[in-house]
Amino acid sequence: VPDYDEYLDMGSYYLPFLQGIELRVKANRATQQVLGTTITYGSSSVEIEAFAAPKTLGLWDDVRADLIDANRAAKETEGVFGTELELPVVVKGGRKVTTRIVGIDGPRWMLRGIFSGKAATDPDGDEAKALNQLFSNIVVERGEDPLAPRDLIPMHPPVAPAERKAAKAAAEAADSDKKADVPSQPKGPFDSDQQVEVKTTLSRGPMFSEVR
Repeated sequence: VPDYDEYLDMGSYYLPFLQGIELRVKANRATQQVLGTTITYGSSSVEIEAFAAPKTLGLWDDVRADLIDANRAAKETEGVFGTELELPVVVKGGRKVTTRIVGIDGPRWMLRGIFSGKAATDPDGDEAKALNQLFSNIVVERGEDPLAPRDLIPMHPPVAPAERKAAKAAAEAADSDKKADVPSQPKGPFDSDQQVEVKTTLSRGPMFSEVR
């Protein structure tokens, strides 16, 4: 089971730590809504997004088929994550580069990674192995909000482990103060108007930690 205390919380998923990476957050300029992240390692990068999926069916097969229909140069390959997609894209300056698109189906979610650089062209290289390992250790947080299939699962700006620990400690301190204020149960017989019932409910959102 991964140690979530060392993960970076992005809302829709938790990113593991890897020495030497650079994180870039993609956001809508007008609304500042976070839309995804890009991890750069060496000369390689992987763009990461998490989408809502149907309850009973995976999404990756359909997404892959749509990409193939829209791009004649797209080619299916077998890789460490199963059936992947090799897709040439044109970048600034008219240069053509190869990307490797990966999809992982989970319970009501799909995690997509778009690898570029050596991580897309040299599957046995160190950069590909490092980013493959990082991608496989991502933990998706689907949440319970109703979302249409292919909708992005809502994200927020990164929350570092230290920030999360501080928030948790503050919440626990506040909870302890509330418990200290609860009156103790009276001793011996008491009337109905003297009865005090204390209920404390602790709830935690579902964490889908299926890792492939």
